[in-house]
Amino acid sequence: MKLGKRLQHIAALADESYTHIWDCCCDHGYLGQALLHELHQPQVHFVDIVPELINSLELHLQQKAPRTGWHTACMDTGELPLDQMPGKHLVIIAGVGGDLIQEFATRLHQQQPDADVDYLLCPVYHQYAVRQQLIALGFRLKQEELVKDKRHFYEILKVCPGLPQNLHLPAVSPTGQRIWKADTEMQTRIAREYLSRTLAHYRRISRGNHKPVEHIIAAYADVRVETAEG
Repeated sequence: MKLGKRLQHIAALADESYTHIWDCCCDHGYLGQALLHELHQPQVHFVDIVPELINSLELHLQQKAPRTGWHTACMDTGELPLDQMPGKHLVIIAGVGGDLIQEFATRLHQQQPDADVDYLLCPVYHQYAVRQQLIALGFRLKQEELVKDKRHFYEILKVCPGLPQNLHLPAVSPTGQRIWKADTEMQTRIAREYLSRTLAHYRRISRGNHKPVEHIIAAYADVRVETAEG
C-alpha cells in the first residue's frame, strides 16, 4: 500500500518499541495497515467514532490483514483505555483539525496522566493553538517535522507527557524549532514557503478583526529558516 508523503513521514516516526499503536480517527485505516505490515511487534488498534467506517474496515482487515496483531474499536478517541493495557503506547491522531487534537490530547492526559505514552500529532489546521495547548499541558518534544504533500503543508509533532523520565527533552516551541532547520535546498524552500503562508494567513485574520492575533504574527515574524550552510 503506497502512502502519501504525509502518512509516510508519520509512519516513519513509529517503531517496534511500542506495545500498542493507536491509529485514531483512522478513516480507511491506510496508516495503521501500513504499520501492521512494516512493524511486527506492536498491536495496532484502529479507532474511529463512525460505525460504518469501522465495520467496513474490519471486513477489509479480515480479508487482507494478518490474522493477529490488530483490533478495531468504534469509540471516542478521548476515551482510549491506555491504563488498562500494559506496555508503551503510541497514539496517532492525524487528518483532523487542531481543535479536536487539543480536546483528545487534553482528555487522555488528564484522565491517565501517568500512562506510558507518546503522541504523534498532525493537525490539518490550528497548529499554533495545538502547540499552545501542548505547552500548557507540560508536554515535551521528541521530534517534529514539516512536510509538504501536494499543495498542503503539515506539521508533525511527536510529544510525550512531562513525566520525570521525560524532563531531559526540550519543551514544545510555540512556533516550532526543528521544522525551520533545513538540511536540503528543497526543505529550505518548503520551510520558507510555509512561513510566508502562515504569516499571510494571520495577517488576513488581523485585517478582518475576527480576533486578536498580533502576538501570533509577532512570534512567526521572529522565525528564521536555517539552512545546512548557515
